[in-house]
Amino acid sequence: MRKEYDFSNSKTNPYSNKLKKQITIRIDVDTITYFKSLSNETGISYQNLINLYLEDCAKNQKKLEFTFQ
Repeated sequence: MRKEYDFSNSKTNPYSNKLKKQITIRIDVDTITYFKSLSNETGISYQNLINLYLEDCAKNQKKLEFTFQ
């Protein structure tokens, strides 16, 4: 391993704008169970499935309609 490296000709990461941010979020057990079972069917991790669903909601600007009872 070198003592010093020359990064003067390096390029910026083209994927840096697509990096994910780790957060803490509370999700109902039933919701996690649903995405885990979907994960078993698709072979995609349940975290990625949740991210894909939320990404779709954001892209299509879906708004939740609910009423308090």
